[in-house]
Amino acid sequence: MGSFNASLGKGFILVGFSDWPQLELVLFIYILIFYSLTLFGNTTIIALSQVDLRLHTPMYFFLSHLSFLDLCYTTSTVPQLLINIEGHDHTITYGRCVAQLFSVLALGSTESVLLVVMAFDRYAAVCRPLVYTTVMRPLLCQALAVSSWVAGLVNSLIQTSLMMAMPLCGYRLNHFFCEMPVFLKLACKDTAGTEAKMFVTRAVILVFPATLILGSYAHIARAVLKVKSISGRRKAFGTCGSHLLVVSMFYGSTIYTYLQPNDSYSENEGKFVALFYTIVTPMLNPLIYTLRNKDVKGALWKVLGRGIESR
Repeated sequence: MGSFNASLGKGFILVGFSDWPQLELVLFIYILIFYSLTLFGNTTIIALSQVDLRLHTPMYFFLSHLSFLDLCYTTSTVPQLLINIEGHDHTITYGRCVAQLFSVLALGSTESVLLVVMAFDRYAAVCRPLVYTTVMRPLLCQALAVSSWVAGLVNSLIQTSLMMAMPLCGYRLNHFFCEMPVFLKLACKDTAGTEAKMFVTRAVILVFPATLILGSYAHIARAVLKVKSISGRRKAFGTCGSHLLVVSMFYGSTIYTYLQPNDSYSENEGKFVALFYTIVTPMLNPLIYTLRNKDVKGALWKVLGRGIESR
């Protein structure tokens, strides 16, 4: 038995998908393709938000932050996963494991808060259109974005500190990255008090934002149904529908992982669910926003048109 700190010189073993060797090649190919699409799609969103003046609005300001978060989030886990699948060395040092745990929790928590900010932006745009530009001024947008990052970092710092103080039995992590529920499975002693504190922290960063988002979209739906113009109603539902789809994918998978009791957590199921919110969701977010958004598609075609003309 030893504490998290006791593994400083030993590190951990990431089992990954080695229990299913027949799946490793297929997973490697698909994960590499998804990761490449994630890098390309989210980088494109960030670039378009910078170069096209039509996208210099609060909505796309927050969307570029979401894309940057997705880039960082998937990069914090996928390269390690690809190395583990391709090679035979599944070990990860103590320092890298702590850094990965902290970054995953920080980035996930930041995204949870940022999605609330994006919901507030849509609420202001749909329900308060006359004062929208006054309310969502650049200084407030920047403050909201910074607040999201600070909240994510603080939440991650609290949970990582609590995790590092827990006594662990063993160094074999049945996962493809240093994930918090897997560490809870390795706890030696009765850590009910610590787990309760961590559960409350996770509930605050997940359930409270999700509740605020649902409340804001209830007001949005009520306001949109009052719009007499069919085209206006369709545009509002299209824009908000993209955000709701992203919200559903993110909160559905993370709440399943982080808010279920530790005794009922299945490590094998957890690995495949983690593939969804670390790889699939970051890859789908750019597609969801571009395929259902005329402004982004217009900006993309404009940039592509310039590239063709320059040739």
